Amino acid sequence: MLAFANGLRAGADHLETDLHLTADGHLVCFHDPLLDRTTEGTGPVSSLTLSQLRRFDAGYRHRIEGRYPFRGRGLRVPTLGEVLATFSGVGVVVDLKQEGLEQPLIDLLDRLDAWKRVIVGSFVERRLVSVRRLSDGLVQMSAGPDTARRWWIASRMGRPGPRGPVALQVPPTRIGLGVVDRRLVRVAHEAGVAVHVWTVNQRSEMDRLWSLGVDALVTDRSDLAAEVIGT
Repeated sequence: MLAFANGLRAGADHLETDLHLTADGHLVCFHDPLLDRTTEGTGPVSSLTLSQLRRFDAGYRHRIEGRYPFRGRGLRVPTLGEVLATFSGVGVVVDLKQEGLEQPLIDLLDRLDAWKRVIVGSFVERRLVSVRRLSDGLVQMSAGPDTARRWWIASRMGRPGPRGPVALQVPPTRIGLGVVDRRLVRVAHEAGVAVHVWTVNQRSEMDRLWSLGVDALVTDRSDLAAEVIGT
């Protein structure tokens, strides 16, 4: 929650997070399947209830210049519901990191009426297909890797890719091949689809991509991105 607040304070206008599911069915904002890299705990997130998960310090292993400035500050892993409630009105992009998230996510979006605030993405296409089916098409979707690849190929011929996504969330390059260029941006915009690029932390790369007309930069440096977008 501290990172989200700091990002917004630095100039971000959306948040991006990964999702896992606790043993008792809560959607939590956490990147890794295991606790080990960022907390003092060990083992899978999915093996713990929410109350068990919250015994661990979410800032325990975040190291900056040899120090651990976030230890002991009461930071805990938040639920997606808490993020949506705390940062009301802010759009959130979520990445489904494990199986079984689809129905709990649909239930949460419906309960909070957050359909227009959340864009759902995943590196696993079948999860996106499942979310779209379970929501009767209400959910806003990002393109999965196969769909994004088809969009890129179609853009070489000046045509749009498959219908469905509201955004192409893609890296600047992939296996040495440029992904985001004027052709992709133009074709996507003509079809009413946004282009979001991840993860861009260098000012020069931000400048280049923004000059192409992309709609959003996914970054760890909200301060730099805000400067680029504001110029």
